Parts: sequence; structure tokens; C-alpha cells
Amino acid sequence: MNILQTKPSIDGYRMPAEYEKHQGCIMIWPERADSWQYGAVAARNAFTNVATAIAKSEKVTVCTSFEGYDTARKMLPPEIRVVEMSSDDSWARDVMPTFVVNDKGGIRGIDWGFNAWGGLVDGLYFPWDKDNKMARKFCDLLEVDVYNNRHFIMEGGAIHVDGKGTAMVTESCLLSAGRNSHMSKEEIEEVLKEYLNVSKVIWLPCGIYEDETNEHIDNICAFVEPGHVVLAWTDDETDPQYEMSKSCLEALDKETDAMGNKLKVTKLPIPSPQYVTEEECQGLIDFDGEPTRIEGYRLAASYVNFYISNGAIVMPAFNDPMDHVAADILRGIFTTREIIQIDARDILIGGGNIHCITQQIPLAAKR
Repeated sequence: MNILQTKPSIDGYRMPAEYEKHQGCIMIWPERADSWQYGAVAARNAFTNVATAIAKSEKVTVCTSFEGYDTARKMLPPEIRVVEMSSDDSWARDVMPTFVVNDKGGIRGIDWGFNAWGGLVDGLYFPWDKDNKMARKFCDLLEVDVYNNRHFIMEGGAIHVDGKGTAMVTESCLLSAGRNSHMSKEEIEEVLKEYLNVSKVIWLPCGIYEDETNEHIDNICAFVEPGHVVLAWTDDETDPQYEMSKSCLEALDKETDAMGNKLKVTKLPIPSPQYVTEEECQGLIDFDGEPTRIEGYRLAASYVNFYISNGAIVMPAFNDPMDHVAADILRGIFTTREIIQIDARDILIGGGNIHCITQQIPLAAKR
């Protein structure tokens, strides 16, 4: 593995859309006791269900600690690869490489800097040094070269691309004080263009209410095909999410993609508000003497947080009437993929959802 100091755009590499073909998917086994309640038993079942659904159409690799290896190997199906690789938590989307490809069949990774969504300003845990090494380690495992961009704080959940030159992000996340506050919006946008090899960056103002990541894009809005996005939505004007989603819709209505096309926006309803229960709080240990969850805290539940596998849309379910509505909407969009809903409550308690715990490895194909 070579550690590269050049930039993907100069080298002819681009980040493909998630709906393009994959060679595989990466996940990380849940173990952290202040994230995953009651010894992560329920979370591990949910992760196993997600991994099994994805493995129906692409290779899945699950990383685990030395201590967690035997349990992971026992619970996961035999076709899923389990490798020992130390981490601080289980958010593969945010700590694993962002992969870029070229038209000659080449694939490389990008190693962004990771500081637990805000570092010492408003990060969610400390230390994060194991997580910050995972992207490079996984590129070593795959035997692919990696771009060194650790000086730029970025998570995979903070970016969505259409594979045709357009990236989408939120201002609330990328302009947050705990990430790259020494840089202007224009400078941040230039980094995105250089490393993702895009010519257009669409900035949405915000994300999902109470999203602890400073409102990642992958919880509020996602590309489903070139020129077409789904947007998390509520018609309840008393819900704080209403004004947030409305402001994003207004921004999208004014935008075009990199090819100059006006964006088609499909509204994807959110479930009814999901709150942490007392019982769930009791199953979590404190972090640095403080509870990580408080009874009644609203969780950032959204159906937009789905994973596009080669053969399926693996999406969350919340035991809510909107589960079926959201599934039907995505079924109408992804007509060639199976819609698989996974009970995601035990992932949501940890602070994210199905897209957050997965990272695709694109299939590098010659054109």
C-alpha cells in the first residue's frame, strides 16, 4: 500500500455513487458499553441482520476487536468475513475509507481525519485514535493505495454524491466549529472538489433534528439516481423537523446538479418522534462520569439512512405506521432492488442507523 500525497481529481479518480456496483461492504462489530445497551446484545443482533441482508448480493467484511472476535464469528453467517481490527466504536461510514475509482479499473481509498464528530469542541467520545487509523488499515487489508488527507476532518456520512460530478453536504456539519473551523466555506468546498472529483457541491442548511453528528447529510437527503434525491419530511408544522426539512427543500428547489439538471425531490416521511426510554438508559454505562443518554431524549430517526446494496435497499424500521409508507416509496424508486427493512431501534439508540454502520467498496470497472 502506498500513502499518496496527490489528489484524486489530478490522478483521474472519482467517488462513485452508492447506487453504482459494489465489490463489497464494511461494517464494525458493536462493543462499546456507553453506546450499546446491555452489553450490545440487541445491537449485535441488529448488526447481524443488516450484514446478512447485504451479504445476499455483495461481500461483507466485519471488523472486530480481539475480545469480540469469537462472538462475531459465531453470530455472523459463514459467508461474512470477520477480521480483527481495533476501533473506538462501530461507525464504519465515518471512519472507513471513502473509495474512489478510475476508468481503468483502479480503486483507491481516502483517509480523512476523524475526531469523533467535533473533537474537543463537541465530539462524542475521547480518545478516537483507533478510529482515526482504520481507513489506512483497511486499505492495507485490501492492498489498495490511500490518499493521505488526515489534516481535513471529514466523515463518510457527511457526503453524498451522484457519480456524475455532484456532491451534497450540510452547512451545519461541515461548517461546525469542531471540524475545519480554520477554513472558509469556499476552501472546504475546494477540498471536496479535489478529493471527490466533483464540479458542483450542493449545500443544504441542516439535517435531522437532534442528530449528534452536527446533522450529517446521509440522514436528511440522499441521491437515488442522477438528478433525483429523497428528502426526509414531515407535514407536522409543530415538529422542529418541519422547518428544517422545509429549508432543505427550498435550497434544493433553487439548485441544479453538475450537469445543469433541476433536481427531482421525493419526500420520504419520518417516523413519529422516537424517544429514549428509562430502561434503555439503564443499560448504558456513563462516559467520563456522564450519561450518554437521558430518558426522553429524542433520537434522530430517519428512513433516509438506508444502504444501497447491489441487490437491495436495506432500510430501517421503527415499529411505526410510516415504516410501510417509506418502504413503498423506495420500492417505487428502486424497482430492480429488493426492499429489506430491519428493526433498527437498537442501532438508533447508539446514535445512528443502517447507513451509518456501513461503508460500500465500489466495484472498479474498466470503461
